Amino acid sequence: MKKRIKKASEAAKRPFRKLRRRRAGELASTKVPLITNDTLAEHREEVLAGARKYIYPLQHSKHRIVLLSSMIFAIVTLVFFVYTMLNLYRFETTSNFMYRIVQIIPFPIARVEGRFVSYESYLFELRHYMHYYETQQKLSFQDEEGKIELEAFKKQAFAQAIDDAYIKQLAHKNNVSVSNQEVEEEIIIVRQQDRLGSSDQVFEDVLRNFWGWSVNDFKRSLRQQLLARKVISTLDTESRAQAEAAYAELQAGIDFGEVAQKYSQDLATRDLGGDYGITIDSANRDIPARVTSQIFNQAEGAYSAIIDTGYSLEIVKTLRFEGDKARAAHIQFIFKDITQTLEQEKTQNPPTEYLKL
Repeated sequence: MKKRIKKASEAAKRPFRKLRRRRAGELASTKVPLITNDTLAEHREEVLAGARKYIYPLQHSKHRIVLLSSMIFAIVTLVFFVYTMLNLYRFETTSNFMYRIVQIIPFPIARVEGRFVSYESYLFELRHYMHYYETQQKLSFQDEEGKIELEAFKKQAFAQAIDDAYIKQLAHKNNVSVSNQEVEEEIIIVRQQDRLGSSDQVFEDVLRNFWGWSVNDFKRSLRQQLLARKVISTLDTESRAQAEAAYAELQAGIDFGEVAQKYSQDLATRDLGGDYGITIDSANRDIPARVTSQIFNQAEGAYSAIIDTGYSLEIVKTLRFEGDKARAAHIQFIFKDITQTLEQEKTQNPPTEYLKL
């Protein structure tokens, strides 16, 4: 039995042995190369050599693309600057597009004491004049009269931008600045008297309809006004000294009317002991907002400390209330005109102008 099983097993293995011998012979005849580090390096070099014929032209094309792109960008930039400068300095264009450009790129209109005055500051002033007269006065800048007015507005806006630059220089020299809080307080006082609308929406509508301004534009203009006022208030030491002398006499018990007759520079009220001679309401536009606010926020018979309105120094007394109105008197010290100071600065350090109007 065992012999039979062994013979059957040998018979089953015999075909597989023949197959292995046949494959071994085939492998021997094909001469398969051995895989070594050298053969791998050779094979890699062959593959890379085949790819280089595609890589080198691609790199060459990439360099050409970069070069051409740079040339096109330079040409477009040059054309853009030539176009912009012609529109600004030759044709004096005031369009929205030009205004957006100068808001980004600081093209100058002049140089004041080593600092450039931006074209944007000039257009900021000019465009609100134009908006007001176009929308509120129905003035067309296309007809002959409108063109004459526009030339006048341009000169006015240019002069204002130059003056603002000198005021900023004076403020820097005298350590004068205007804080965000001061701007907000000024807006609150004016709005409480309903001079610019009683609600936020009305306030925004007034600014947009009359001057084409946003709230931030208005704050910017107001900040510059406050800066000019603080500069002249700082420089006019004579008016400050007079106001302090008058206030000291009031505190010493001297009659308000007597002090007003002695010191006040308001010729219309001085001989009346400072009495305005009219009933005053909170929206009175003939009296500075800060003065009006003080009149209604102090008791009858009381007088204020020195109030800096930006145009004058004031001491105000509330005489009596008549319903929602009041009678009052004041002592006024008028600041010297800031234009005198600015003219002195311009004489000593004349501006270099790049825009000829």
